[in-house]
Amino acid sequence: MADQPITTGAPAEKKSTLKLMSKATYAKEAALRSVFLVCATVAVAGVALIFVFVGVRGWPIIQDPGLGAFLFGKVWSSSAGEFGILPLVTGTFAITIGSLVLGAPLAVGTAVFLSEIASPKVRSIVRPAVELLAGVPSVVYGFFGLIILRPIIADITGGLGFGPLTASIVLAVMIVPTIATLTEDALGSVVPGIREASYAMGATTWQTIHKVLLPAASVGIIDAVILGMGRAVGETMAVVMLAGNAPQFFKGPGEPISTLTSQIVIDMSYASGTHRTALFAMAVILFLISMGLVALVRLISSRKETR
Repeated sequence: MADQPITTGAPAEKKSTLKLMSKATYAKEAALRSVFLVCATVAVAGVALIFVFVGVRGWPIIQDPGLGAFLFGKVWSSSAGEFGILPLVTGTFAITIGSLVLGAPLAVGTAVFLSEIASPKVRSIVRPAVELLAGVPSVVYGFFGLIILRPIIADITGGLGFGPLTASIVLAVMIVPTIATLTEDALGSVVPGIREASYAMGATTWQTIHKVLLPAASVGIIDAVILGMGRAVGETMAVVMLAGNAPQFFKGPGEPISTLTSQIVIDMSYASGTHRTALFAMAVILFLISMGLVALVRLISSRKETR
């Protein structure tokens, strides 16, 4: 009897069904990469072109009246040919710091409430209300401050009600959505096990928030406050309506002052010559302040990632 071939029970190997991507797929991916690259390039080029345009228009300020006289001059008076922006810089930071002092605790408290305390039903009502604040036009905030808040501040301070206090209160409300949203995201990114460990050791909700969650999310909260500061520095319309627009140093919470942004808006319509150059140079200063705040956020975030 002829020998029969020995067969095993192992199934025959199936041919691989993995297919390589088609040339059309490669072409689509290459096209998408090109589109995304163009989008990124346009964004970067837009920022660069704005900076170059404003910088070129403001460059003559170095010759007349001079960079030192411009940055450290104590008088801004276009009629007298004096273009010192130091009072405007101090006014800008007075209103910004005041808004942060009033608004940052409110925003962080709102974020903690939404993240850790509020029930889902309450959260569904409060969160959209907070987000809606970001969509209200700044001129509406200005009208509110002008009609409702200014008379109250006038009674308290004995003046007209225009000044850093009125502007700071309105700006504090305006920056709440920015800081609250970013702070809530920072709290949400904390590892859940930290909360569970705190509760397992017998800590109360307040102790967990105060001793565990806020320190763990501190870097993200600082980022949120800095970005809120950038929002306050760049605000224009509400400040124009409420600050009083007097280019003088800070003399009190109820005394009128002016800021870099408000002075640009007020003077640009009629400025010419050195006056117009000084306004463009002020825009460069604002640009550099914004860049500095963004760089500070990036630095803090990069240190957090390296830990």
